[in-house]
Order: sequence, then structure tokens, then C-alpha cells
Amino acid sequence: MLILFTDTDTDLTPQAAKQFGYHLISMPYSIDGKTTYPYEDFEEFDAHEFYSMLRFGVLPNTSAISAWNYKKYFEPHFRNGDDILYVHFSAAMSATFEAMEQAVSELQKQYPERKFYSIDTKGITIGSLNIVEEIGDLYKAGKTAEEIIAWAKEEVDHFAVYFFADDLRFFKHSGRVSGLAGTMGTLLGIRPIIHMNSEGKMVSVGKEKGRAKALARLIKYVEELGSDIDKHRVIVAHTDSPDIAQEAIRLLKEKFGSGLRIELVDVNPTAGSHCGPNTVGISFHAIHR
Repeated sequence: MLILFTDTDTDLTPQAAKQFGYHLISMPYSIDGKTTYPYEDFEEFDAHEFYSMLRFGVLPNTSAISAWNYKKYFEPHFRNGDDILYVHFSAAMSATFEAMEQAVSELQKQYPERKFYSIDTKGITIGSLNIVEEIGDLYKAGKTAEEIIAWAKEEVDHFAVYFFADDLRFFKHSGRVSGLAGTMGTLLGIRPIIHMNSEGKMVSVGKEKGRAKALARLIKYVEELGSDIDKHRVIVAHTDSPDIAQEAIRLLKEKFGSGLRIELVDVNPTAGSHCGPNTVGISFHAIHR
């Protein structure tokens, strides 16, 4: 049997994971030295409470999980005679995948007949979620690992994500976005526009003054790059910014029709630690990223 895995950095919740047949790997964050594993140390993510803490000055840290953690997730399934397909967030963003490779290498020596497949979404949060859910559809339709991987080779680079953030402190703290130097220290109200490139890295592609202009620029990217978006999910994510997110949905429906299949999600706390509150993004099927 083929077992599907993904991680909490893709924004998939336990409830959605059950619908698609995924097992979740928890990616941790730390506040004041206390490490929290999403959906293991709590059942439901209270986005408002978490991002309120960040608004009042909390700067979380994130860390890679160990090879031991990966073994804890994977070994029972190998022992049971199952193969594994892990659809994960961008390998370019974390050293955690070195630990994963170590764990899988050791496990395959113990279970040489077992197969391990992985798909790098080259994204994070909704940039990954869009791909994770499409693969979940394929899995439920009975596609094999080889068929799913062939689909991913063609499609991963056709899922784009663009977003903007309010507070550059979090990106400065995490250091995971390139191209922000020209934005740091600029006038209050400047929002960097960021996307995930084809290397799986977050890159600043410009800046706008004010939320309205930043949101309009996101819609423009969907308009210019969108490809068969009515045949795929359009996912809007936010970090405790429901009003801005709802405005994004209104603008999308105004531009592309009320029949657009739109999902609204909270950005998970581990990824949200890097962007902070009042971040809004859109993921969609595109001609390119």
C-alpha cells in the first residue's frame, strides 16, 4: 500500500489530511525557548491568539526536525510493508531534509524492499497546499506513485504564489527572503511583494505603498499569469487578516467570476513565524511561477 505524507508547513490541517488520506509531519516553532509541535501539542490552531502575540512583540524561531523524528513517522509504515510518498515544503528553505534523507537511508537498509518517494513542492504554505491537495485528488482516484510523480514533474512549476506582508521585522529575523534590502528601513506602509520562485526560494519582486495597492498587485499577477484557473483551486491565505483576505476573495470573484473555486486558509504558525501578522497571499495555477 502507498502511504501519503505531508508536513504542517503546507497549511494542511488534520481534518483536511483525513479527507485526502495524508499523514502529517509536524514542523516546530519556538517561543522563549519552548518548542511547540503543531497538531501534536495542540489539536486546533488558534490563529488569532498566535498572531496577536506576534503583534505585541514576540519573535518566534523555527528549527529543523531530526532524523529520529522522521524515523518515528516513517518506520511503522515500512514495518507494515507499505511504501511512502512524502509531498513536502521547499527543500531549499530548510536543513530538515538532510535529516530526512539520513533517516530514509537508514530505514531502507533495515527494510530494503520498501520504496520511498518524495515530491518537492518548491513552495510553503498555500504554494505547497495547492499541490498537496491536487496530489490528494490523484491519490483518491487510485493513481500510482509513479503516475503522481510524473504529474508533479509537469505541474509543480505551474502553481504560483504571491503575497505581501505588513511587518518586515519577521522577515529580517528569519533571513529567508532575498531582495528585501531595498525595502528595509523605507517609509511606513511599504509592503514587499514576495513570491516563491522555481528554485523554491522566497524572493521579493517589488513593493507597494499601502494594502490596497499591494492587494491590487496580487490580483494583477493572477490576471497576467493565471492558466486554467477555473479548473483548479485558488487559495487565499492570511495571518489573522480576515478583512483583507475577504477583500482579496471579492476582487478575485469580480475579476474571474463567482464560480471560481476559492479556499480560504490560515497560515500555519511555523511558516507564519517568518512573515508575521497581516500577511495575505494568493496561490493559483499559472503559465509559470
